Amino acid sequence: MNSSTELSASADDEIYKCLDLKSPKSFFLFAGAGSGKTRTLVTILNKFRTEKGKELCLNGQKIAVITYTNAASDEIKRRLEFDSTFIVSTIHSFSWELIRPFQHDIREWIRKNTKTELKKLEEEQRRGRAGTKAFREREEQIKFKRNRLKNLDNISRFTYNPNGINNGKEALNHAEVIKITADFLSLFPLMQKILISSYPILLIDESQDTKKELIEAFFKIQENFPDKFSLGLFGDTMQRIYTDGKIDLGDNLPKDWAKPAIITNYRCPKRVITLINKIRSDVEEHEQKPVDNAEDGVVRLFIVDSNNIPDKDLIEKNISSLMAEYTSDSLWESLNSNVKILTLEHHMAARRGGFFEFFEPLYSQDKLKTGLLDGNLSGISFLTQQILPLVEAMRANNEFAVAKIMREYSELLDEENLKESETPIEQIKKTGESVDSLLKLWDSGQEPSLLEVLQLVGELNIFPIPENLIPVTYYSPDEDLGDDEEEPQDKDEIIDAWRAALKCPFNQLEFYTDYISDKSAFGTHQGVKGLEFPRVMVVIDDEEARGFMFSYEKLFGAKDLSDTDIRNINEGKESGIDRTRRLFYVTCSRAEKSLAIVAYTKNPEAVKNHVLSEEWFSEDEVIDMNLFLSE
Repeated sequence: MNSSTELSASADDEIYKCLDLKSPKSFFLFAGAGSGKTRTLVTILNKFRTEKGKELCLNGQKIAVITYTNAASDEIKRRLEFDSTFIVSTIHSFSWELIRPFQHDIREWIRKNTKTELKKLEEEQRRGRAGTKAFREREEQIKFKRNRLKNLDNISRFTYNPNGINNGKEALNHAEVIKITADFLSLFPLMQKILISSYPILLIDESQDTKKELIEAFFKIQENFPDKFSLGLFGDTMQRIYTDGKIDLGDNLPKDWAKPAIITNYRCPKRVITLINKIRSDVEEHEQKPVDNAEDGVVRLFIVDSNNIPDKDLIEKNISSLMAEYTSDSLWESLNSNVKILTLEHHMAARRGGFFEFFEPLYSQDKLKTGLLDGNLSGISFLTQQILPLVEAMRANNEFAVAKIMREYSELLDEENLKESETPIEQIKKTGESVDSLLKLWDSGQEPSLLEVLQLVGELNIFPIPENLIPVTYYSPDEDLGDDEEEPQDKDEIIDAWRAALKCPFNQLEFYTDYISDKSAFGTHQGVKGLEFPRVMVVIDDEEARGFMFSYEKLFGAKDLSDTDIRNINEGKESGIDRTRRLFYVTCSRAEKSLAIVAYTKNPEAVKNHVLSEEWFSEDEVIDMNLFLSE
């Protein structure tokens, strides 16, 4: 057994000892980039199944495993041979299965929450000016919420699909399911007892990005039942991407928790591991080691003076050619599927990928960011899973696909509506005419706006419009409100963001969907988490990104820290530097063979001096691209 295998086996043994049904122990496993968390998880669970699975089954219990994505869930299920000893699911699926039996309590939670939201809207409406845009938008929201309260007692059963659309008066959305679950687990002792009696062991992968309110609820249950419940967290705070995770996860854990660590990186070559260790060394002591037979690898930093940039596409193509030379790897020669381009800020991918006008307004709203990036934002799934597939099927003249989508989502072909209709054939004919009318928006090679498509879908009653998009459908992009506009504080910034986004051409929705599905030339933060690529190009450009939450110029020493940065650092609070460092770590740690970092900067000399002084790169690894551009 080599040294890296011994280290992993040690962590496996420590974790396995925690999964004792008679004397459970909770733990936080540090598992850095490329550490093989899934291998560790599957190894431990297979051993548990062999040695203790029978005892668990006799007690009518299971082990719950919460994963970050459906893909991860499917992979773990497969490797566990779909054994019913384990319940493997995403956090949304797991949450719904917990609360689904408590329909009355769900109803009362919605009643209380809707009343609170309605009261706030009505108060804002009293302060607003009648006839203005914001007033009309709130009027629609108030109407919707009043109707929801009115119909609440008529709903026999609430529904929720963690992987699809949640429309209709009985449907819950993703955010509601998480909030309800967190509240139920925190407030109801019965729910806590149900959890631990069903799942005495709960393991959470990518725990650093699990919703803060849920993680805190699980901590509370573990504190209340330490002798009956083992909570196992797998994660790496350096790889926390979303702002709604628990910031200090892993810090100040109870003294009786185990704190195993996997320090082997099975993915990256030696040179990349040295770099990512340096990146995190200023904030954490964790240091990874390569496997014994790891390749050396190649890393280069290309510095580009952003004060005078000609053509960025041309620059990056030149860099790929240089990487082919430095690595003796001809697959670097052109920027295609052989090279994964990772942007540290989504604006950059949006601009390059052709969906900036759709993406930018929504991304500018903090409340919408996470849902926009994972595709679960209310309204986004409606556009990407109903409208876009329908349009694609229509344009491909795929009548079977059109019919399937309409049967699944459209009220026009709802089974009850067809039964109540005196002439079902006429109803079906009407549906076909509605679809044909929608397709006419693309006549003569035109590209309609998303808003035009949405409005016509609503007018033709093709699909029910989600609550948050209803106010937008009452607005025309040509409408001139002039002096009718209310004061800025009376605006609804979320609705304004949606309105701006939906003005874009429809094809931007297609480009955005490819991006979040990881089908474009660029990688999303969510898309690349856990993934690996032989050749990686990381592009850094503060000016293009226009982000206020991140600053690569500061991280690379080209710009001084602000007073706020310094104060946050001194007070132990999260700063923009912390967020930027984490994103830089995640992207660099995707590389299996070679890594190119392209840094556009206003101060090339400062960047070079800083990275050399920090010992992130050696002198021969830092390339001044302006020398090539001046030739």
